[in-house]
Amino acid sequence: MQKLTVSAIIIVLIVFAMPMTGTTQKAGSDTPSDADIADIKVIPDDAIRLRILANSDQDADQQLKRKVRDDVNAAISEWVEDMTDIDEARKLIEAHIPEIRSIVEDVLEAENKQQTVDVEYGQNITFPAKLYGSYLYPPGEYEAVLITLGEGEGANWWCVLFPPLCFLDFSNGTTVAEAEEAETESEQEKEEEEEEEEADVKFFLFEWFG
Repeated sequence: MQKLTVSAIIIVLIVFAMPMTGTTQKAGSDTPSDADIADIKVIPDDAIRLRILANSDQDADQQLKRKVRDDVNAAISEWVEDMTDIDEARKLIEAHIPEIRSIVEDVLEAENKQQTVDVEYGQNITFPAKLYGSYLYPPGEYEAVLITLGEGEGANWWCVLFPPLCFLDFSNGTTVAEAEEAETESEQEKEEEEEEEEADVKFFLFEWFG
């Protein structure tokens, strides 16, 4: 009798010690923090973007992409710094496409990289969906300058040239597919941990009553 009483107490303690499952969330967890709100920048309908595609996802190609980004962004930001009319910005950027290409080629030469360079400016440049903080930038075709390095199969970086929002580094965001994959992996890890804990409890009870 005493052994059964002790067993019952142990089972109750184990049940209460096990992690609770369900959909309970920390209060306010779905509400953007002040920092998230400060990061949100609404892109106006009339905007010109810059998108740079790296040759690949290898570290060297990604570093090269960032060097190109810095030099091109610095030049274009200076060109449009005092502009308020998007039509003027369009004309200026379109006229400077050869110079943008030259800037990219100079970076490749300085880094001793043998990659092809393609620079285009158009109204229908494809952009993927991007999550940045708590804000979703939808996918679609937008007016932009597109710089493709080599095969253009690496991760991209993009910002808004006009009005100048390049200080907001969209490379810190993530694609919707990446976010969903990370969420799925997190759920799988949680399920595996719970299954391991349940197996440990069953083994303990088997040993006790054995």
